[in-house]
Amino acid sequence: MGCAISGLAEKAAAFAQKNTDDDDHDPEGARLSEQQVHLIKESWKVIRDDIAKVGIIMFVKLFETHPECKDVFFLFRDVKDLQKLRTSRELRAHGLRVMSFIEKSVARLDQPERLEVLAVELGKSHFHYNAPPKYFGYVGAEFICAVQPILKEQWSDELEQAWKTLFLYVIGLMRRGYQQESDRQRHLAMSPKDRPDKRNTAL
Repeated sequence: MGCAISGLAEKAAAFAQKNTDDDDHDPEGARLSEQQVHLIKESWKVIRDDIAKVGIIMFVKLFETHPECKDVFFLFRDVKDLQKLRTSRELRAHGLRVMSFIEKSVARLDQPERLEVLAVELGKSHFHYNAPPKYFGYVGAEFICAVQPILKEQWSDELEQAWKTLFLYVIGLMRRGYQQESDRQRHLAMSPKDRPDKRNTAL
């Protein structure tokens, strides 16, 4: 089964729930220190050599530990033998897309504004995939499980905490984007007479 990472998925879900959809709100409690940024960047130099492998392992373990996540993926929802997915070109391609997002996030650690735009937009797109925010934390937990053996002696409690903090921060931003898109779609679905009249909202 999946690796138990000291409650990352549960913390991520609780953290995301605390966030608001206010554009000016920074996700609380998940700010990376300079040392954590350094640790993540150094570890990524090793991880990037095995991104396809990590992507496959990450999603196979995700489907083992949280089989309900398969429902988001039309191609995989009826697969019973998860080990067959290890050779799936479609799963490899999706794993690489997720790893590409993580790579872009690492590259933007020194540019928080660009990282925020990236994560918020991804959260918006996941609204249309029917992937609820709680799934974001599950993926983060499985990523950490998958890279731990690759990093070997480079792995440490400090590095684990750094990656957890990054995922919690990104998850908060993704949830904000998800909520913004949910609100936008709900507004579009209203008939004009049911939409709030902004002219009458002055305090």
